[in-house]
Amino acid sequence: MLVAAAVCPCPPVLVPEVAAGAAPELDAARAACADALGVLAAARPDLLVVVGPAEEPGRGVFPQGSRGTFRGFGVEVDVRLGSGAAGGRDAVGGRDAAGERELPPSLAVAAWLLERTGWADAPIEGLGVGEPLEAERCVRAGREIAGRAARVAMLVMGDASACRTLKAPGYLDERAAPFDAEAARALGAADIAAIKALDAGLAAQLKAAGRAPWQVLAGAAEDADLAGALLHDDAPYGVCYLVATWS
Repeated sequence: MLVAAAVCPCPPVLVPEVAAGAAPELDAARAACADALGVLAAARPDLLVVVGPAEEPGRGVFPQGSRGTFRGFGVEVDVRLGSGAAGGRDAVGGRDAAGERELPPSLAVAAWLLERTGWADAPIEGLGVGEPLEAERCVRAGREIAGRAARVAMLVMGDASACRTLKAPGYLDERAAPFDAEAARALGAADIAAIKALDAGLAAQLKAAGRAPWQVLAGAAEDADLAGALLHDDAPYGVCYLVATWS
């Protein structure tokens, strides 16, 4: 059963070496993420499942020990999803996973956050979900996650819209601010129905990479009766970054 969840944004610029001179601009977001991970640790889970958006090559399960890197962003920073050797199953077909697969960027950011806070409270597994994945499949994946252990915690990575300003990655879209406001409200209130109802098509148009991971969380939390809290809501660079906890 799901006992706690943390929702964090996943831009590589959360890693100070990637952000370089702009690193202080996200200090508040980093602090909120650290507080959110503290809620997970306090829940004393038997298993931590990290969920984040992934493109086709990165989709599937990433077992404990899987490695990621930010070298593609011009810095020599490597991370590992917890300790131990990689190994495990493919998320869809139940096949043996190749431990050598590199973490997608969202899960690499999660691994960096966990290393930064010294996570050692429970075994870790990562799940990359394709951003086009329809809501019902996301919810079904969440239900399966909740049944993995008696006490499951989730670290859910994903950004809201990337269309808040003219210089945003997706340019300015008038629909972005209302979408972000509803996502922030729903995540802060642990409103499962509202998260399930997020429009996948609109989310894709607004480049909201968190939609699918959030709906995985909604499926996992169906029987958990958790309360939510919104810790951070800001849109630097025209991208909305949200941090929330469910416990």
